[in-house]
Amino acid sequence: MFVAKKTLNRRTLLRGAGTALALPLLDAMVPALAATAPRTPRLAFIYVGNGIVHEHWKPKTIGRGFELSTNLAPLAKLRSELNVVSGLAHRQADTFGDGTGDHPRSSAAWLTGVHAYDRTRPGVEVKLATTADQLAVRVIGKDTPVASLELAIDPPLQGSCDSGDCFYVNTVSWRNETTPNLAELHPRVVFERLFGDGGSSAERLARARSRGSILDSVRGEAARLAAGLGAGDGAKLEEYLDSVREIERRIQSAENRGESDVVLPERPTDIPDSFEEHARIMFDLQRLAFQTDTTRVTSMIMSRELSGLSYPKIGVPDAHHNISHHRGDPELVAKKSAIDTYHVQLLAEFAAKLHETPDGDGSLLDNALVLYGSGMGDGNLHRHADLPCLMLGKLGGKLTTGQHVAYPEDTPMTNLLLTILAHVGAHVDKLGDSTGLLDPDPLSA
Repeated sequence: MFVAKKTLNRRTLLRGAGTALALPLLDAMVPALAATAPRTPRLAFIYVGNGIVHEHWKPKTIGRGFELSTNLAPLAKLRSELNVVSGLAHRQADTFGDGTGDHPRSSAAWLTGVHAYDRTRPGVEVKLATTADQLAVRVIGKDTPVASLELAIDPPLQGSCDSGDCFYVNTVSWRNETTPNLAELHPRVVFERLFGDGGSSAERLARARSRGSILDSVRGEAARLAAGLGAGDGAKLEEYLDSVREIERRIQSAENRGESDVVLPERPTDIPDSFEEHARIMFDLQRLAFQTDTTRVTSMIMSRELSGLSYPKIGVPDAHHNISHHRGDPELVAKKSAIDTYHVQLLAEFAAKLHETPDGDGSLLDNALVLYGSGMGDGNLHRHADLPCLMLGKLGGKLTTGQHVAYPEDTPMTNLLLTILAHVGAHVDKLGDSTGLLDPDPLSA
């Protein structure tokens, strides 16, 4: 139990010139003498393309005594917060003889369970379905300042798709069957959507360079607020403001590295040169958004289907998609595995920060679920069965963690999505090719 020096509304903002800064959950926001803080669910959907190499990804044993595979080794310290799920499939991502490519169908089906038809054919409309993240938004995101965030680290593709149609590889989130949510690459745009007033790209860039820090305009109000808080809340507020400033500094540093004498484009050049730094900033922005309850639902494309990204930092100068078609060549298999392990390492850093961030009577990871995976299993053979699927977090006590759960072959991935949605109060009778909630369901508490 605790007694706060003052009571605050959960939507209290620090306001300054052109700024309205949300706050993390403080003890003072919970009714005085309450035994426990309310549990607010958060959902993060992280997509990686081009499949995996199963012998490097999938644990050899099931249950709680499973050994982490090569790809999953970076999650060792978070083993108790992790579920590895195998056996799931997206058969709506298979070919129906309609000319659509395996890769676009993979990302299209991931959160829908719906087949994506080739838009380049005469008479085919842009049509899919409301994705699981947006179904969750209708329940847990309807009262947040930002309903959801859609992010990407891998730049959009314009051509060279296996069906001649790259449209479906550039987003995994759809508001409804005809309205995709386009993923944002620019950390500055995301930051100011969360904490600033927006404006045109030129206005945003000018404001960022002139004012220095978003915190400058709210410093006085933050000091007045801190004076009325208890010691614990004061420390939380200071730590949070330090986190905001650190992300801001990193974004500014990325922008400054891109400055030159050439004429700048209309949009701010704020994307870091380093994939790793870009990923870390985007993950940190999601953490801050969750911490301040600015949004409760995010999705991020970490690696697109057909991704041409290379990873020289880890000794892989080749394009990701090309390597995924390794044909069993040991050298290419090793490179593909190195990429997958690298992605999991960055995921582990994100989950560790959620675990370290207090939220109510637990941590953000206690109250969240991070779903990490793909609509493609074996990238070499373009198979949409036995999909890679990781779950991190207990979703406010709704999930049991620390196990490898193997479902029967071809269990619809959408059954898992239905189960997750039910846990956040978004009860849906059917999603794509779902056949019902998971049964049996050892994942649920």
